[in-house]
Order: sequence, then C-alpha cells, then structure tokens
Amino acid sequence: MRFVKLFVATLSVALAGFSASAQPLVDTLWAKERLSDDKVVFIDLRNKIDGGNYETWLEGHVPGSVHSDYLNAGWRVGRDDVVGLLPSEGDFSALAQKLGVSADSHVVLIPAGVNSTDFGSAARAYWTFKVFGHEAVSILDGGYAKWSQDFPNLIEQGAGIAPLAGNFVARFDDAAYASTTGVQSALGNDDVLLLDARTEEQFIGEAKHGKALQAGHIPGAVLQSQADAYNADTNQLKSVAELTAIYADHSNDKPIISYCNTGHWAATNWFVLSEVLGHKDVKLYDGSMVEWTANSNNPLGTQSNMDKLKSLFKSAIGS
Repeated sequence: MRFVKLFVATLSVALAGFSASAQPLVDTLWAKERLSDDKVVFIDLRNKIDGGNYETWLEGHVPGSVHSDYLNAGWRVGRDDVVGLLPSEGDFSALAQKLGVSADSHVVLIPAGVNSTDFGSAARAYWTFKVFGHEAVSILDGGYAKWSQDFPNLIEQGAGIAPLAGNFVARFDDAAYASTTGVQSALGNDDVLLLDARTEEQFIGEAKHGKALQAGHIPGAVLQSQADAYNADTNQLKSVAELTAIYADHSNDKPIISYCNTGHWAATNWFVLSEVLGHKDVKLYDGSMVEWTANSNNPLGTQSNMDKLKSLFKSAIGS
C-alpha cells in the first residue's frame, strides 16, 4: 500500500510538471533543461520569411530539433486559388507524425527570432496544433536567435538522426476557427469584434496583398497591427503588462475574430489575446482577406483620405 501511494504521488508530480510546462511561451533555459526529454519535440520552422531554410538549419540548430519549413512543409495549403488555409486532418496528422509528434508529446515551436512576421510562423503553427486537438504546445520565446545568443556552445550541426514516427492523430475542433460563413454572420453584429492585424495602408485600402483581389477591410473591423505586440529590439513578444495595455480595448468578453491577409499575422493577435492574455473566445480566420475578396459579393470597407486626415489630426492632439 505504501508503494502504491508513493507511486501515485510520484506520478501526480510528474503529470503536474508536464502540465505546468505546457505554457504558451517557454524560455531558452526551460528548453535547455529538457533537451534530453524524449517527450519534448522541438520543431524549427525557419523558412523564406526569415531568410532561412533547411540548409540554414543544417548550419546550426537547437540540439535534437527537427526542421519543418513553415511555408513548404504543409502547415498551410492552397485551395481554389486561396492560399494559407488549414490542411486536412489527415494531412496534418501525417505532417506531425513525420516530425515525431505523438499524443503525449510536448511540442516546442522554434521561430528564427528575427522579426514579428517570423514570430507569426510559430503563432500560426501553434494555432494549428490547437485546432487539431493538441494542447501541449509552446513557442520558444526569442526563437533560434535567442538560443544561439544564450547558449553558443550548445548548437548542433548536420542532419542528425531522423525522429521516429509519432502517433498523433488530428481531430478538428472549431472553437478557435472562423470560416468565411462565420465572418459573414458577424457583419453588423456589435457583439462580435473583427480584429485586423495588417498594416494601416492595407486596412484603409491604399495597399493590398498580392493574392487579394481587392483592397480594403472587412466592414466593421478594428485595426490592431500584429507588430504592436512585438519588441523589435529583443525579438520577443512584449511583456504581459505591455500587452495588457496594448490590447486593453479588446479585453472585454466580446467574441473576437482575428484576420489579416492569409491568417498569418492574425495568428499573433490570436496568440496574444487567447493564450497570453486569456481571452476566452478568440477565433482565427485562416482564409482572411485573400479568401474574403475571392467572393465579389463580400462587402469591403475603406477609409477615405478625409477620414485619414481626421484620424491623424485626432492622434496629433491626443484625443
């Protein structure tokens, strides 16, 4: 009986430790202490966005990490001329299993750590794991750049040993997912906040993504650039206190749909609101403006030059 109690207590501590470690952001010291933990799967996402690729990974990476190009490995797919969409359950299961992810794995996603758009790669991959039912997932704060700065003597080179296939099976959960139909239903509904993560130029219609058929924004949306959440000096997310202040206008209980051009930048706003600040109802629209503008019947909002001047004037006088 004493042995059973001891075993249960030890198991409880181990499980508690695993659960506690599945926080949205983990630092380099946390990662260093778990390099030999076969339950932790480090996935390096470096890709064209950050100037990296498989060859860059071969030149140096977190020991034991596996490379998976965010833009080319299947994290996002194209359908009907719309890019950046969520893959199917089967395709994502195959991708995750190939990377060594099992049902009991703790996935740690590693961005390059060079800019806010690069962080969006990790945020979008994180969201994808969550949508497909995997809860134990984190992002390495500061990415590979922070790792190489903190532990320059702990850098692995070459391909190493390929991971054993995992047993993860994706099961779609729409709690954090918004479809075009869902966004259409939110139009004119003051109880739902549409949050645009793009640049001001794209929001007001002076610029657009190359794949978007028209410029502008979804009517009723509020601009909240994803870049506001990122500290460009340290190449990390800003502190919780700073993020709380930045997103203060979106901190009520109103449901939020985050979007951008292809659901990439929007993933950072989703990550901050849902995972860091704990907002209970935030969805990501993966198709975003590229999918929205593919249907000419979907309405668009723009800001006139006069509206822009009024906005600039209000900002200048601090009102």
